[in-house]
Amino acid sequence: MSPIVPRHEAKFLAPRASELRRWAVAEVDGEFTAFVNERGAVLLRVAYALAGNQHAAEDLLQNALAKAYARWPRIRGDAEPYVKRILYHDQVSGWRRRARRPEVTLAELPERAAAGEDSDLRLLLRDALRALPPRQRAVLTLRYLEDLSVEQTAALLGCRTGTVASQSAKALAKLRQLVPGLEERTSRAEVTR
Repeated sequence: MSPIVPRHEAKFLAPRASELRRWAVAEVDGEFTAFVNERGAVLLRVAYALAGNQHAAEDLLQNALAKAYARWPRIRGDAEPYVKRILYHDQVSGWRRRARRPEVTLAELPERAAAGEDSDLRLLLRDALRALPPRQRAVLTLRYLEDLSVEQTAALLGCRTGTVASQSAKALAKLRQLVPGLEERTSRAEVTR
């Protein structure tokens, strides 16, 4: 049986609101940290595919995770699709901002290091992906890098499955034009799987 505590002493025994907030924040921090540790590498890969370079990908992911943390209590059960959607929308916004600014070119481009055939193909693919419109680039990233189905990609991008299939087909056709030898590595059947 618990002892009876007078009301004027009970306020000293009950946790204060600030303590309750601190406990809640500690719980959220722990869950969020676990999520980032578990899914961070996958999310960074998606960000890299969208941004095209490591530094921009890290910045993109950091901004997306900051936004996700602010909404963590609401999204904690389904956080990864939410973060991927933020990555996509933030990158598209960045592309739009950069499209409005004039491009400053260098007088002389730096030389590339000697590389093998695979790295040359990888560089060609990267440059070709950058040449695609934002939606097509996002569709290819989600479909082939993240290996999502047409339905999952459509749900993530907020569009119809037919749009995903047509954007995939158009993007792959454009890549095949831009990258010699890509035809043998992809087939039409891959677009709709």
